[in-house]
Amino acid sequence: MIKKTLFLFLIISCCNLTWSQENKTSSDKPNNEEKVIIKITEEEPIFPGCEDVDQKERKKCLIQKINEHIQENFNYPKKAMKKKITGRVIVSFIINKEGEIKSITTKGPENGKILEEEARRIISLLPKMKPGTQRGEPVNVRYSIPINFSL
Repeated sequence: MIKKTLFLFLIISCCNLTWSQENKTSSDKPNNEEKVIIKITEEEPIFPGCEDVDQKERKKCLIQKINEHIQENFNYPKKAMKKKITGRVIVSFIINKEGEIKSITTKGPENGKILEEEARRIISLLPKMKPGTQRGEPVNVRYSIPINFSL
């Protein structure tokens, strides 16, 4: 019952995705990536199962599928339960030009390393997607999503 309540709360709070695009030229070193924040990609990454959805509805489908994935894979860490550790973890990740999940970073509460590890684990399990495009070319798209841990 607690798990279902948490998931409902999680879904409601996770409807806020943000994105940006990272451009990288062949002369750039991995640590010197130029980041360009964009408001709209011509085509969002496509989550498996959203291929036949109208292009205008694909972002909504992507968000819904990510929320379902979080719900299905969420396991409140036992150690965090025992210590009554709660809080919000912001997970940032890139869906790269190949549609793979890369560069997962987390920011959580001060005592929430356990929660950050769980959030990172959940996002690392996301399936390969069709990459987003800009001007017909695949691009790296960054997303940030909050995951709330409450008892």
